[in-house]
Amino acid sequence: MSHRTDIDVRPVTEAEFPDWNRALNTGFLMPPAVAAEQVEARRRQFEPGRSLGAFDGDRCVATYRSFDQELTTVGGGTVRADAISNVTVTATHRRRGLLTRMMAQDLAAAKERGDVVATLIAAEYPIYGRYGFGPATTMTEWTVDVPRAGLDRRWAAPEDGGRIDLVDGEDVRKLGPELHERLRRAQPGAVSRTELWWQSRTGLVNTNGTPWTEPYYALYRSADGEVEGLASYRTDDHWGDAKQPLNTATVDWLIGVTPAAERALWHYLCSIDWVQTVKSGWRSPDDLLPHLLPDPRAARITTQADWLWVRILDVAAALEARTYDGRGTAVLEVVDRGGLTGGRWRLEAGPDGASCGPTAESAHLVLDVADLAALWLGDESAVRLAALGRVREERAGAARVVDALLRTSRRPWCPDMF
Repeated sequence: MSHRTDIDVRPVTEAEFPDWNRALNTGFLMPPAVAAEQVEARRRQFEPGRSLGAFDGDRCVATYRSFDQELTTVGGGTVRADAISNVTVTATHRRRGLLTRMMAQDLAAAKERGDVVATLIAAEYPIYGRYGFGPATTMTEWTVDVPRAGLDRRWAAPEDGGRIDLVDGEDVRKLGPELHERLRRAQPGAVSRTELWWQSRTGLVNTNGTPWTEPYYALYRSADGEVEGLASYRTDDHWGDAKQPLNTATVDWLIGVTPAAERALWHYLCSIDWVQTVKSGWRSPDDLLPHLLPDPRAARITTQADWLWVRILDVAAALEARTYDGRGTAVLEVVDRGGLTGGRWRLEAGPDGASCGPTAESAHLVLDVADLAALWLGDESAVRLAALGRVREERAGAARVVDALLRTSRRPWCPDMF
């Protein structure tokens, strides 16, 4: 059996990329044989130095990839992020510190580049907290019982004078990126999308190896003709006894940059002939969807879980990059076992901006860098974390002060898996 020192963790070369893909598929329980077409499609994501592998001899036994990303903060600003994906360790090589070595190498490089945070979507909850990541957004999926929703089944067009048209993938690639940018700039927790994202969601590129089936694309234009909404969805073909339709429409993704666009698209999806069930896809936990229905109970939560995880690499830059509705001061002692951004920091914040820097003052609140990440976008409560024993008040009421500064009126949301 190979020992830890026998396994080499290093950036993957072009020649090693097919074997890296085999290890990636193995780790994700997909067929290990990777078609040449899939390897070539994934090669478009390959960045020298950003795809890491652990090699036992000449065989890849662990995978890791990172790439540049922009993450929207509270107030519409953005920070540079080190987005992490494709993390696997082959079952024969677990518990040997391979992920720890790959993570340490990548985060050190991200810190050196000046990235403010690192991001990922965690397949399993217990893994990433030990590397300083905290769950910063939540995802909710609803299943709508259409007959119970109370909508007029004779619905034919938006009530606001807008219109919905079915479009094709070419239209999506043309109109979608700008529409998503409008959403992203207004939505804390949203991340940038590459050209490859749009190509893979419209069938031009296939990175997952499964046969492509064209979805439907519904485009919403307001009464003055402006594009404000776009949805991708699929339907099945399921009929019950006595020729009763029991079809389901499943949303891949839905962008609405105005409440009117969201209302129109959800009402359209709930009015499609034969569709009895609508599955919402990944939405914000405070999404408007249930309350756009006459009977909100017709929208049943079927999944609710942590989603985007954040690892802060620069405390001062992260806290200065967001806005604050209230005014206040907090001295935070940040514990960072990874040694990347710990220390004591004084935050002075208000509606006109924020400043944050190292300080020798006594701490008001002591917390792990992972818990600061959970608080940063406004979704978590310092008071709640104090009750759980995860943050410690050194000054009475400090958790309430931090909540007053950091909590947001609408919850952050990341629409994407990466």
